[in-house]
Amino acid sequence: MTGLTDRLVGALSRAVKRAPALPDGVVVHAVGDVHGCSGLLDQVFGQIDRDRATLGAKCFIEVYLGDYVDRGPDTRGVIERLIARRETRDVKLLRGNHEAVMQAVWRGTDRLELWEQYGGIETMGSYGVAPRLPATLPNLMVMRRAWKAVFPAGHRRFLEGLQNSYSIGGYFFAHAGIRPGVALERQSEADLLWIRGEFLNSPADHGKVVVHGHTPVAEPELRANRINIDTGAFITGRLTCLRLNGASREIIGARR
Repeated sequence: MTGLTDRLVGALSRAVKRAPALPDGVVVHAVGDVHGCSGLLDQVFGQIDRDRATLGAKCFIEVYLGDYVDRGPDTRGVIERLIARRETRDVKLLRGNHEAVMQAVWRGTDRLELWEQYGGIETMGSYGVAPRLPATLPNLMVMRRAWKAVFPAGHRRFLEGLQNSYSIGGYFFAHAGIRPGVALERQSEADLLWIRGEFLNSPADHGKVVVHGHTPVAEPELRANRINIDTGAFITGRLTCLRLNGASREIIGARR
């Protein structure tokens, strides 16, 4: 009987671990990589606002997982919407690797060709900078100068104010993920923004369920130790939002 009891207790403990929860009365909406898709972001805002009107929670928190910029057509519009959103909502804005590269290009030209590969021409175009082709380094440098001349100070402050992670209840939020085996509070910025294989392939219990984006997937991945909600909005027309309410998880979002 003792052995049976121990097995039941063990199974119950594992079940509890598989169902992390938030504090009572708190609902969290986590939004995947937006990548310049302002129309999809508007739709997600509408869904979140409908939840705010109907769920009756005491506290609603919105967590945006980074990569607001590049690839899609309206980086400027996405940043403007998020700046406005945080004026009236409890919004946590995380930094993605695309924001990190964009900030590096603002400071100098050493990552300019990388930014072009990441969608920097589309980003500069959203600020009214006409492309100069071919995308040689000299042409990109001319575009960078034009972009810096019109890039709003408020948007620079937006980039500078992004945080690398956020944690609440049984969940830890980061753009790319975490390095397995390293305490959550000791994660490096590089891993939080860039990691892939070591994290994605790890079955380890990270202490909390890690909610992330960065690596596009056809469908959201809900695993025991991580949840990936990057569904490649700029390609697929699908921007995913994860609703966390108590111990429940539900995928919502927008489609083009």
